[in-house]
Amino acid sequence: MNKQLILICLFFLFSSIKVDSAGDAVAGEKNPFTPKAYVNRYWDKEIRNGLPKPSFLFSKASPLSTVEAATFAKLAAGNTLSTRLPEFCSAANLLCIPEVSQSLEKHDKDGSFAVYGDKNFTNYGTGRPGGVDSFKNYSDGANIPVNDFRRYSRNSAGHEESFTSYATDGNVVDQSFHTYGAGATGGAGEFKQYTDETNVPNLVFSSYSDNANGRTQSFNSYTENGNAGEQSFSSYGKNGNGPTEEFTNYGTTSNVVGSGFSNYAETSNAGNDSFKGYGVDMNNPTNTFSNYANGGNGAIQTFSTYREKANVGADSFTSYAKTSNAAKIGFNNYGKSFNEGTDTFTSYAKSSTGETKVDFKGYGVNNTFKEYSKEGVSFAKYTNVSSSLSASLKEKKITAVEGNLVKKWVEPGKFFREKMLKEGTVMPMPDISDKLPKRSFLPRSILAKLPFSTSKIDEMKRLFKASDNGSMEKMMRDSLGECERLPSRGETKRCVGSIEDMVDFATSVLGRNVVVRTTQNLNGSKKSVMVGRVIGINGGKVTRSVSCHQSLFPYLLYYCHSVPKVRVYQADLLDPKTKDKINQGIAVCHLDTSDWSASHGAFMSLGSGPGQIEVCHWIFENDMSWTVAD
Repeated sequence: MNKQLILICLFFLFSSIKVDSAGDAVAGEKNPFTPKAYVNRYWDKEIRNGLPKPSFLFSKASPLSTVEAATFAKLAAGNTLSTRLPEFCSAANLLCIPEVSQSLEKHDKDGSFAVYGDKNFTNYGTGRPGGVDSFKNYSDGANIPVNDFRRYSRNSAGHEESFTSYATDGNVVDQSFHTYGAGATGGAGEFKQYTDETNVPNLVFSSYSDNANGRTQSFNSYTENGNAGEQSFSSYGKNGNGPTEEFTNYGTTSNVVGSGFSNYAETSNAGNDSFKGYGVDMNNPTNTFSNYANGGNGAIQTFSTYREKANVGADSFTSYAKTSNAAKIGFNNYGKSFNEGTDTFTSYAKSSTGETKVDFKGYGVNNTFKEYSKEGVSFAKYTNVSSSLSASLKEKKITAVEGNLVKKWVEPGKFFREKMLKEGTVMPMPDISDKLPKRSFLPRSILAKLPFSTSKIDEMKRLFKASDNGSMEKMMRDSLGECERLPSRGETKRCVGSIEDMVDFATSVLGRNVVVRTTQNLNGSKKSVMVGRVIGINGGKVTRSVSCHQSLFPYLLYYCHSVPKVRVYQADLLDPKTKDKINQGIAVCHLDTSDWSASHGAFMSLGSGPGQIEVCHWIFENDMSWTVAD
């Protein structure tokens, strides 16, 4: 009886505990055993300066209850957490790809899919004569939309599909087209404004239009203005008869996009492919054409203004049009990028017959041709410099460009000089909003039991039920690759998935008397702001800081690193017209840029080059900077 009474008393004692600081995100936390309460105690133990706790950081602590945390920790220890994955993802506020069940329903009439999403279309339109299906505003603005079109329009005749404004503004889009239009006769598939302005799309076209007869595919404004992500066309149009594929404004102004064309139009007959305005104004695109149009008969491929004015970039053509018959291939204004890219042609048109003709007209620079057909190839106006613009820059010995060209790659205000941080300066503020999905940290009690390395990627895929080569696997591999990358000279780095781990890293570099800051809000973002009162952190002296940036991962993961020789500033940001304070920005100025790439966006927008200037930037939403407390 006495033991029960003691437990009851302890329960009421702890349940009445309140955290007195209004700045604490754990204020009012009644249960002292929750992950949030533990983080609060851990902070007090490791950081002993009595400063208010950062609410923006504590708001990211795990929302799991005491019972949930204990249950999931036990499952993680037994490698059975995947059996409760949907529940775990929901309770812990994680990013998990939803499982889309197969749909065997038959559709024998025209279909209009508007404001629709997360669907698996299996055996849709198979053997269907005629008809039109319209996917308009499908999955628009969705977070992690997953759609699978499997055996769609197979063996159909004259069936048309229109994908208009499909998955626009989506975040972490995963779209898969398997054996789409295979064996179809006639008909057309139109992809217009497909995944426009999406973030990290993963798009797979596998066995698309294989063995089709006279079918037309049109990709117009496909993944335009996209950020990162990959598109894969595997066995696209293979063994097709008279197919027509047109890629117009594909990937225009996108950022760091990879496209792979594997076994595309292989052994097709009289195919006609047109790449017009493909990759124009893109930033560092990577495109791979492997076994493209191999063994084809009478194929025509046209690359017009391909990757023009792009920044850097690399294209690889391996076994392109190899053993083809009477093919005609034209490259017009190909690869005339602003900053020189790299193009590799291996076994291109080798062993082709029937007067295969390849015409390079107005071709870019920095290209390698290996095992190339010795006949039927003409090079006209092969450029020795990227462009007249690049040539003029070399004459002036600068690398910055004024005007719209660089603005498409580097947003105005993203990088600036230290002298701009003076009261009264009016400057553009970039879009500092967080584009990644909202997630929470995991408690260390769970995190420590989960696999985290590229060597354990198969375990991680089983845990999060990630499909092979899907967007979940890609984002995990990309983040792991960055975490496992060797640090640059003078850099100390660590990836952290819990607040406790972040505190440990920051204090290991800076000591226990630390403070963490971020830009206060989004006011002024994408507008011009006036700099008000400026405070130099640590007296404005050259110091050391720890910056933490989000990575795309199932749980909230930060890439934290410390680089020497920086100055950190806190600046009031004012409305230029009213002079009212609208924000408080945190800026970091890197004084040593000698190890930065010459093609870094900072040098494109500011001029000069590595080691010649300092470069400053704002701390974006949900990123943060740790310093020694003043």
